[in-house]
Amino acid sequence: MPETKIAARDGSGEFAAYVAKPKSTPSGGPAGAVVMIQEIFGVNGAMRQLSDWVAEMGFVAVAPDLFWRQQPGVDLDPDKGQGEWDKAFALMNGMDQGKAVEDLQAAVTAARGMEGANGKVATMGFCLGGRLAYMMAARSDADCNVSYYGVGLDGLLGEAGGIKAPLMLHIAGKDKFVPPEAQAKIVEGLRGHPKAETHVYPWADHAFSRRGGHSYDARAATIADGRSAELLTRVLG
Repeated sequence: MPETKIAARDGSGEFAAYVAKPKSTPSGGPAGAVVMIQEIFGVNGAMRQLSDWVAEMGFVAVAPDLFWRQQPGVDLDPDKGQGEWDKAFALMNGMDQGKAVEDLQAAVTAARGMEGANGKVATMGFCLGGRLAYMMAARSDADCNVSYYGVGLDGLLGEAGGIKAPLMLHIAGKDKFVPPEAQAKIVEGLRGHPKAETHVYPWADHAFSRRGGHSYDARAATIADGRSAELLTRVLG
């Protein structure tokens, strides 16, 4: 598995990141990079597949292991039963999200200087990663950020003033982890924000973009992924 090691900003060690590089780019030159932010299941097959998809579009994809402070190399499958979910929720509850943002900033910085990269970096996160992508929009120097069905975003609206780079939110209308009241609060809280845009997919469930997963929805994923691709192309080149 192609990977790199990234030093933690607090000096506590280093963590692995899966890396997928494009075979070619539309310009024929250096590529923008996308830091891929994991779900609660670690850098698993679904995250590697999504990273490979980003590389196929002509970007460098970097998916850091954000559970490394608890257990390096977590690779869980949500379709294998409750045991995988129990492990995933325990890891999520044990995560220091502030430290996770620090690790993501370290990944962004590393991605800017990677061989074949053009120095521009986005983040793209899913579920827990979607929450962290919003936090990166408010707290980091990433050039743009994309959040797929991020959880708990209604509790982060107080940080909206810190969002200085483009942020795109994809919200699943039937998301059992983000009830309708929370969805409405997010949409209304970011309405008119010059850098944030929200897209709701009323028919789709949480994890609609997880390829091969039980909630995968080809229509919602295709529309959302197209919007994401347009943003990445516009910002990263």
